[in-house]
Parts: sequence; structure tokens; C-alpha cells
Amino acid sequence: MADGRELRGWDLAVAGTVVVTAGLLGLTLGLAPRALVGFGLLAALGVAWVALGRGACRDEGGPRAIAFLAILPVLCGALVAVSPFLAIVQALAYPLAWTITTRVRQAVLANAAIALAVGVGFLVSAGTRPNDLLQTAATVALSLAFSIALGLWITRIAAAGAEKARLLAELTAAQDELAALHRDRGAVAERERLARELHDTIAQSLTGLVLLGQRARRELRDGALDDETLALLEDAAREALGETRALVAATAAVELGSGLEAALERLAARFTRETGIAVETRLTVGELDRDAEVVVLRCAQEGLANVRKHSGAATARVELEAEAGQVVVRVRDDGRGFDPVARRGDGFGLDGLAARLELVGGRLELDGTAGATVLTARIPTGAGA
Repeated sequence: MADGRELRGWDLAVAGTVVVTAGLLGLTLGLAPRALVGFGLLAALGVAWVALGRGACRDEGGPRAIAFLAILPVLCGALVAVSPFLAIVQALAYPLAWTITTRVRQAVLANAAIALAVGVGFLVSAGTRPNDLLQTAATVALSLAFSIALGLWITRIAAAGAEKARLLAELTAAQDELAALHRDRGAVAERERLARELHDTIAQSLTGLVLLGQRARRELRDGALDDETLALLEDAAREALGETRALVAATAAVELGSGLEAALERLAARFTRETGIAVETRLTVGELDRDAEVVVLRCAQEGLANVRKHSGAATARVELEAEAGQVVVRVRDDGRGFDPVARRGDGFGLDGLAARLELVGGRLELDGTAGATVLTARIPTGAGA
């Protein structure tokens, strides 16, 4: 089925053929009776196209297509009967037949009908002498063979293009579906991480607060409430507040509007304000793509969240540098240190960070030496977020 652009192209082709052929007919025969008949037939061809042909291109084998394909051979044969040189209308008629029909067999039959009509026209205009018959047969056969060969070739190209378009559409749909599944999987994993993090930290702290509140209630009832119980309540509340802030810091939205270095410096400054732990930044990496910057910032957030929750450090440092096609993020602190093997699996922070890095082809390295703890994240340059 032809679209609007194709129809406009056919409009120009039909109009051009009619005008040029009419001009040649006028130059050849002047205003002779046969010329007037030819002008009338050319006008009929134009009217048939406007009335039936344009709609036939959209009918896909409908009534207008059948009617136009019945009229087209008659007009071609009549034009050739007026004058042999009017056989040039075949150059328009054969492609039109291929365009309007919906099946190869229909197109071949339509082409054969046009060739037969043109052959009859040649016999009327050129005569039936042996030489004329031979010339007519050769002309018609060559025209028909060329039209069928060209039509089959173009049809195969069009079919291959349509198949490729279909496969491309299916591939695009599959990619969209896969992307949606990845997003869903990521959302589920994030919910599981948050649930476990809440259970391991804030929920336990709040449980302790409840128990301390019950203890304070009993002591108040017995008249034995002292400052120690209130101090424990305050410490537990502060601990829950710190854990909440750590969780928020680890999952905060990524802000890279002014660049990665500025974002890391803001992260360090906010961490210092909230925890009192002095954080130094040492950033020597060059320009990175957006996705790699997001991964780097997430690693720094996770590393500092680990420092906040477990280290008891007084100072920390965030380092960023490039090494042999990798971006290396290090978070150092002077805290109490830890056993990397024992800490893995304790809560979700380090396991979650390791899993995040594995998704982008990176890896996590841990050194739990007391006073010189180092968390190192290695990320391939150009890693996706």
C-alpha cells in the first residue's frame, strides 16, 4: 500500500508521462484525427488515474484496483494503435501494475495483459506483414521479460526490507522488555537491600529504645529512675539517628550537575558536618563519562557510610585516580579496623557494594588494618551505572 509520499511521486509520473507524450504526439501528427484520438486517450489515462488509480494504490486488491487494472491495458493498446511510438506508455504501465497488485502472480498477469494489448496495438498501427509481426513479437517479449525481471527483483528487495523492519521491531521490543526486566530486578534488589539494612540497624536500635523505655517506665513507677537510664535512652536514640543518616547518605540521589569532583567534595563536607569525622579528598582522575561518574559517587557514598557505622575513626580520606584503564576509588580511615572476611555477610553494606561493582565489571578490595583501613573499588573506564 503506497503512502502519501509515494502517491505524490506517482501523480508526478502520470502527469509527466501524459504531458510529454501529448507533446510528442502533437509534434509528430499535429492535429490529425489520429492525434486527436491520442489526446483523448491520454486524457482518459489521466482521469482513470485520478478516479481509480490513486485509490487503487490504497485498496490492496479492492474494487478500484481491479477496475484500474482492467482499464490500463485497454488504454495502452489503444494508444499504441494510434501510433507505434506511443508504446512509451509501457514505461509507466508496467510499474503501476506492480505497485497496485498485492501478489506476484497478479502482477505477472497484469503485465501479460498490458503486453498483449500493446502487441495488438502494434498490429493495428504497424501492420501484419512478417517483418512487422517479428518486430512486434520481439518488442513485446523483451518489454514483458524486462518488466517481470525488474518487478521480481524489486519485490524481493521490498520483501527483504519488510522482513528486516519486522525483525528490527521485534528486537527493539525485546530490548525494551529486557530493559524493563532489568529495572524491575534492580528495584527488587534495592528494596531487599533497604529492608535488610533497616532490619540490621534501625530496627534493632528502635527495639533497644523500646526496651529502655519499658525499663524507664518500671523505674519511674518504683521511684528508682536515675540519670543512667535516661543517658542510655539518649545514647540509643543518637545511635538510631546516626544509623538513619548513614542509610540516607548511602542512598541519596546522585547530584553531578557541577561535575564529579564537586559532588565528592560536597559529600565529604556533609559527612564531616554530620559525623564530626574530618574527611580529606584527593581527586586526580581526568574527565569521565556520566555513567562511570555515577558508579564512582555511589562507591564513595557506600565507603563513607561504612566509616560512619563501624570505624570509630577521627579522620578519613577519599581518593580518586586512574590506573591502566580503570578508575580507582579509595576510602581510608584511621579507625579501629575490622576483619574483612568476618565483616562480609554482616549486614548488607559491603556485600551490596561488591554486588554493585560486579554489575559493571569492577571489584572490591578491603584492608581492615586498625588505624589504616582502606576500602578500594576498581571500576573499568566507561562502566555503566
